[in-house]
Amino acid sequence: MDIEETAERIRTGDRRALARAITLAESSRADHRERAEALLAVLLPATGGSVRLGISGPPGVGKSSFIEAFGSRLIEEGHRVAVLAIDPSSRVTGGSILGDKTRMERLARSPEAFVRPSPTGGSLGGVARRTREALLLCEAAGFDVTIVETVGVGQSETAVADMVDLFLLLLPPAGGDELQGIKKGVVELADLVVVNKADGDLLASARRAAAEYQSALRMLRPTTADWQVPVLQVSAREERGLDEVWQAVGRFRAALGEAGLARKRAAQARAWMWSEIDDSLIRAFRAHPAVAARLAEAEAAVSEGRQPAATAARELLAAFLGRT
Repeated sequence: MDIEETAERIRTGDRRALARAITLAESSRADHRERAEALLAVLLPATGGSVRLGISGPPGVGKSSFIEAFGSRLIEEGHRVAVLAIDPSSRVTGGSILGDKTRMERLARSPEAFVRPSPTGGSLGGVARRTREALLLCEAAGFDVTIVETVGVGQSETAVADMVDLFLLLLPPAGGDELQGIKKGVVELADLVVVNKADGDLLASARRAAAEYQSALRMLRPTTADWQVPVLQVSAREERGLDEVWQAVGRFRAALGEAGLARKRAAQARAWMWSEIDDSLIRAFRAHPAVAARLAEAEAAVSEGRQPAATAARELLAAFLGRT
């Protein structure tokens, strides 16, 4: 792959070049990582121009249906939409179903959309480790709305909140006990809450749920100054309420202001750097000969209760640092 030629093709919106670049970024091979980072360095000036949205919600809430309807509506208004749909990886085989492209068939067929399913690779929050890089590549290709869909809900969803402008939590049309089942940490991350399936027999339930969610949110401190998290109702099936969601996104970005958005993205870039440092240190630690020589025995000692975990960790770190 010629870096300059590939970068130019991506800047002109070549979807095949974009797909190959994301595949390169997702690779764990050292030579692929080196080329992916070189490509990103060339493309970095062309990034930053999209509205970055993160969307999460419990299984069965209709995330894929909502994203397809929402993305299609944005395309009708003249936007170009990229969707990074994260599928769960099997802990046994490492494989992934990668079904979101099938579930978003209408959106995937649009020349103004780019739907990329990626496996989580076991990463926290259901966010693929290289999703940040894929997001930047999509921006360089001219997509002005980028949506990251996560696997489900959990406190580790901070992973997606740390890479988007607005975090949207999609919830089912039910309150009460169901509300208690949603992790408080996820709700605290939300900049916008949307109750889906507000149609047919579920319309009344959706209205009650929206009122309950709004009441619950009033007890939480907003993550963004001058912004009270709204609760909206939509029907992805009937494509109602989608314009209101996009308007809320615009109001949120206006509340942030250009300076606030720049500060938020700068903080996210720093968090990304430290995440890379953490991952690289763990890989270097495991690959270190002195650690590898002692690791099996340390794990056995901890598993069998012969040594506290903290002691084993301290001794392995000492071996890594060359202090023993």
